[in-house]
Amino acid sequence: MRVLIAFDKFKDALTAPQACAAAAGALRAKHPDWELDLCPLTDGGEGFVEILTQQPGEPLAVSGPRGISVTAPVGFVSSQVLPAAARERLGVNGTVAVVGMAAASGLALLAPEQRNPWHTTSVGTGQLLAAAAARKPAAILLGIGGSATNDLGFGALATLGLRFIDAFGQVVDPPVPARWHQIVRIEGRVALPPVFIACDVTNPLLGPKGATVTFGPQKGLPPTDVLELETRARRMAELLCDHCERPRTFMTAPGAGAAGGISFGLMVACGAKLIPGFDLVSDWLGLTTRINAADIIITGEGRFDATSLDGKGPGALVARARRVGKVAHVFAGSLGVEADRAHHAITPPGLPLADALPRTAELLAAAVGHTL
Repeated sequence: MRVLIAFDKFKDALTAPQACAAAAGALRAKHPDWELDLCPLTDGGEGFVEILTQQPGEPLAVSGPRGISVTAPVGFVSSQVLPAAARERLGVNGTVAVVGMAAASGLALLAPEQRNPWHTTSVGTGQLLAAAAARKPAAILLGIGGSATNDLGFGALATLGLRFIDAFGQVVDPPVPARWHQIVRIEGRVALPPVFIACDVTNPLLGPKGATVTFGPQKGLPPTDVLELETRARRMAELLCDHCERPRTFMTAPGAGAAGGISFGLMVACGAKLIPGFDLVSDWLGLTTRINAADIIITGEGRFDATSLDGKGPGALVARARRVGKVAHVFAGSLGVEADRAHHAITPPGLPLADALPRTAELLAAAVGHTL
């Protein structure tokens, strides 16, 4: 029996590799003769570099989302070792630098009381991109899941060559949204190798489905501030488009609102291209081949609900497995879909979240061992 073990992270509890290891431990104890294929997943957030490069990456000290130094990796991989489908999706030949925004500008880096998009910055992500570019790769791949920011990527762009100027000719640094009212013009240009952004979000930059309205409150933005930040974001987006001589229609592009608008900023300032994140990760990890080789697929994440079924992550993996007639099981901390023989909530009824989180590995192993 061959089992593909492909978990995403359990937020605030287990990384994707840790979840895979917990499930594998349970299966090895119960079925020592089974063949296990561990394939941690990433949604472009935590673990993006480590999972795609299969290495810890080169650690760099960069500015965190509130300016305090954090350590974040940059990874490098030769395109020649990638599956053909991943090479074709990127269309590059040579070294690919891999950067994860969550490691430098991620929400998980901040305590709840520190989360506020008026004051968070993507400067650290820009520092990672600059370090990657210094190695002259054929391309840079950026994962943008899990961000703490709503700064249109201005912090990153300031690191990469743009200057945000006030009425007195002084540079506004960092150009966080709380200081946008000071900015009257932009100077400079950004020069990077081709940048690809792994992105499954289709939200535009502005409007009811835009970055501020949809994601701002999740990042600590007071609901009463949404309209004000949206208004300021529109002015700054127009200023950037005009400076870079790019059409303002970039604001309505699908995905422009991802990660607080950093995808918009990089598309406008340096021609970054958005590519479907899960499709790229699937090609990169050879998921189709690994699904076909498996008899059973087990997957899951912290919460599995209707949003898990929208074409990415564990939901997409399960759909692919079932299309080719494979048995697939989902294990999650909590379920937003009906529990059945294929969908399993690992948390016992009545167990408080605060008590469940430290026991996630134990609960996952128990559920997998009981089911299989």
